[in-house]
Amino acid sequence: MMIVIENDWLKVEISHNGAEVRKVKHKKSGLDYMWTGDPAYWGRVSPVLFPIVGRLKEDRYQLNGKTYEMSQHGFLRDVEFKVDEQTTTDVSFRYESGGRYLHVYPFDFKAIIRYTLNEDNLVVHWEIVNETKEEMYFSIGAHPAFRIPLLENENIEDYSLHIIPAANKNEMEYEIENSLIREKGMANDLLTIPLTDSLFANDALIYSNIDQVTLASNKSNHGVEVRFEGFPFVGIWSKYTDGKIAPFVCIEPWYGIADTYNTTGNLKEKFGINRLQPRESFRAEYKMKLI
Repeated sequence: MMIVIENDWLKVEISHNGAEVRKVKHKKSGLDYMWTGDPAYWGRVSPVLFPIVGRLKEDRYQLNGKTYEMSQHGFLRDVEFKVDEQTTTDVSFRYESGGRYLHVYPFDFKAIIRYTLNEDNLVVHWEIVNETKEEMYFSIGAHPAFRIPLLENENIEDYSLHIIPAANKNEMEYEIENSLIREKGMANDLLTIPLTDSLFANDALIYSNIDQVTLASNKSNHGVEVRFEGFPFVGIWSKYTDGKIAPFVCIEPWYGIADTYNTTGNLKEKFGINRLQPRESFRAEYKMKLI
């Protein structure tokens, strides 16, 4: 069963499973913006990544002398959320861990994911509450996949990425090898990146200190703006197979990142990790404008 919210611009369908957006249709243009979830390429559409983003080295970490195993991107994307509140244009989903994942993540938490429509914008708000009696360590990230091309007379090569860096900060670039990351250095010439079949041959593009990424057609100007001021990282990814990219691009604002090659494996020391005191809340928000 899907939860539907809509206004005069957009109709959005969201699954209880993972509180995952599955469809976004623009009523004025008639365009469907989200990836279909075809498992031939990638079976998800917009999972929420928690309590890790990316992959851990050897899929494990240590905390307080104990070793835990966890697969890529964590487990929140696969849990069943409950609807907390709902109006025509707004819905809030809630999940309380209640001790169910202590064997892989030794913290109890509450996750609230809220979706709000504002004209042609879908606003996504996260709240994570630490419900344990000790400091909690976590990452959280978005992974929405947008369909390309949007129009039948377009090709993937008709699209470009337009990137707006954060003001007064240095943009850094990272590379991935065997699912782990290393810093490449300062990112240069990021304003416009044309889409090509080889763009994601070496996995995702990953940057820090970026405020907005727009994926837009050079022919029709249709596309999506993803705005995420204050997020430390962003990943941009598409499945690369047999010399071609899949018919979607993910724009992924992250509070966290995969393990580095030289990680100690200690969760407290993990690059990009967030800390939350007992009973405190973490909040973050990003927006998707459908053009």
